[in-house]
Formats: sequence, structure tokens, C-alpha cells
Amino acid sequence: MKFIADFHLHSKYSRATSPQICVESLDRWARIKGVQVLGTSDFTHPQWLAHLKENLKPAEPGLYSFGETRFLLTSEISCIYSKGSKVRKVHILVFAPDFETVEKINAQLGWIGNLKSDGRPILGLDAKELAKIVLNISDKCFVVPCHVMTPWFSVFGSKSGFDSLEECFEDYTKHIYALETGLSADPAMLWRIPDGRKVTLISNSDAHSPSKIGREANVFDTEMSYVSIINAIKSRDPKKFLYTIEFYPQEGKYHYDGHRKCDIVLSPLESKKYNNICPVCGKPLTIGVANRIEEISDRPQGFQPENVVPFKSLVPLPEIIAESFGCGVASKKVEQEYYKIIELFGSEFEVLLNSPFSSLKTAILPEIVEGIKRVREERLHIEPGFDGVYGKVGIFTPEERKQLSKQETLF
Repeated sequence: MKFIADFHLHSKYSRATSPQICVESLDRWARIKGVQVLGTSDFTHPQWLAHLKENLKPAEPGLYSFGETRFLLTSEISCIYSKGSKVRKVHILVFAPDFETVEKINAQLGWIGNLKSDGRPILGLDAKELAKIVLNISDKCFVVPCHVMTPWFSVFGSKSGFDSLEECFEDYTKHIYALETGLSADPAMLWRIPDGRKVTLISNSDAHSPSKIGREANVFDTEMSYVSIINAIKSRDPKKFLYTIEFYPQEGKYHYDGHRKCDIVLSPLESKKYNNICPVCGKPLTIGVANRIEEISDRPQGFQPENVVPFKSLVPLPEIIAESFGCGVASKKVEQEYYKIIELFGSEFEVLLNSPFSSLKTAILPEIVEGIKRVREERLHIEPGFDGVYGKVGIFTPEERKQLSKQETLF
């Protein structure tokens, strides 16, 4: 069975998240986006766990249902600790096969830190020790380092990370079968580093509101069960794990180097000229993902290994509509057009990935169809994100937008 899965998101109990997040809203937005399997997120938080238990019903082995959506038990944990004379901040995504296992994980982690304080708990725990605890509770659990290149909270991050998985997980490295690319990196970048070729690369939204579900995701063709999904990830079987869906990494918040306060954004080569020091304030730059890849890579740009899961880069449909109209993505005009298109075609991924242009042209404004076409063909120009600022996608020039809006439509 072919389906799309997004394993990493958050509940309303995590910091800087939407208060509207509940199982019902997640199911609704999963259907709008075209995602069939969602991670539950934040199973370590007592109130969210109670909400999950109250609302989710057992479905296929290791999966739970609400409405049309299947849920798989996941939670992100922030490990902040000292190792190798350096403070490390590593985020880990934990998968669990059932609520009984979740209860055991929470019982042990509850002795280490306050699980009530945040949906993504901060624990003074070595990432290796977290893996050890989780995997000793159940060998069906799965441990994945999150958004592995972001500067502040990741296994390879420039501010607090390591240069290899071995440095971080030591003898438990053999139990790390996957890495999460994160919004500021894609598989092509991670294939340049040794660990990015040794394990499977998965992609998830890390959504802090329901509408962000699926901005990155995974496409499978396998049985709908926990074990089948985990085995598809571990094996990298191209017939079962078809591809990942990626944000353009330049659009991520930490792609280039820079200083948000000084409005300075620099490529790795430009940063080198300034010795990684901000030319405005004289303080160290926040070193982004592109620069960090150059530091630890052993392969040139464009290198593609064999036996890897392919990927497709997309721009979210609301951004395409906004760019086509030349207005803000949060505008009422964009929202109305978005829901109109979803009603016609069923889901966002159906529009972005599957619908033929002959069908799109009969129902959607020509400038939006052209925008979708350019995204599929990767004909874009993007201002890279830096130091917590998202990048900006450019699909049309102002002149092109004016020309397209004059075209006659059957809409």
C-alpha cells in the first residue's frame, strides 16, 4: 500500500506551538495535506499522552487511528549534556510500538528530568544513554537523530554537535539506522558526509502547527504496520521506501551563515573571508548548514552514492499561490484559493505530485498552474535562510506575474 508519512511534529504542550493542536486537528490537516500516517509527537508529556489514549483507537499492528489518519507513537527529546569538554545539545526522535512501551520509557525518563515542563522535554542525558534506555526497554523502539545539521540542537550542528555518529553514540552507533535531514538540509547535502551514506535519510515536518504537516515527509509502499514501516526504513528497499519529500534547503532557517540582528547573510566562502566573524558587530557568526557540510564532508558537491532513497523537493502550495498572486502567504486571498483547490483535487500532495497539468489547467488559475510547473521542474530562485530566518522562494519576476494574470482562464 502506498502512503505518505510524517513522523515528527509537536503537540500544544511544546514551546512555541499552536494551542489549536489536538488529535482532531491533526487528522483534519493530514487529510488536507494528503498524509496518511502521522507521528503522535510528545508522548512523554502526561497531558498529551492522556489525550492520545483517550482519542486514539488500535488499528493495524503498532498503529492507532483517529478518523482516516493512522498514528505512530513518537516523541522528540532534547539531550543537553557535557561530553568531550563541550556542551552538547542533541535532539532525538524516539519511536515506540505501543502505549505500554511508552509508559516504561516515561517512567525511566521521569527520574532524570521533568516531563511535565515541555512536550519536548530537556534532559541532562547523554544521547547515547537515551538510546541505551529506550532500546533496553524494547528492541522494537527506534531512535533517530533529528534535523541533524541545524547549528544549535543536532548531532552534527556547528554550535554543539559532533563530527561523526561514532563520537556521539559510541558502541550504540550500530543501533542508529536513520538520520532526519531537517528543513535546512536535504539528502544531496548529507550524502557528502560519511554517516549520511551509511544510514537511511528520512524527512519530517517538525510541525509546530497543524497546517505545517507534510512540509517534509516520507513516501512508502509497504504494509500499513509499525514493523513494516521501521523495516522499510532500515532496509532502504527501493520498492518499499520510495522517496522523501524535501523542503528546498535554502528555504530553511539555518542554511547560510549570518547574524539576524545585523541583517548579515553570507555563503560559506564569504564567511571564510571574514574568518567567521560578523563584519558589522565583530561577534562570531551563526554558522549554517551549508558551511558545516563543507567542514565535515569527504565528497564533492553533486556526489550521489548507490542504494540510497531518492528525494523530491517541493514548495508548499500556499507559498506557490502567494508567489503567483504577489501577496503574503497568510493573506485571505491565498487561504480562499488554497481551500478551493483542495476541494477540487482532494489534497495538497495530489496537486503538487500527482495531478497532470491537463487536469490542473481546467480548474486552477494559469499563474498558479505555471507556479506548480516551475516547482516540479525546479526552476526557482531562493534567497537562503540564515540564523533563524527562513529563506524566500522566488518563482516569478513581477513582470512575469503581470503577464500571467492577464491570461484567460476557464476557472
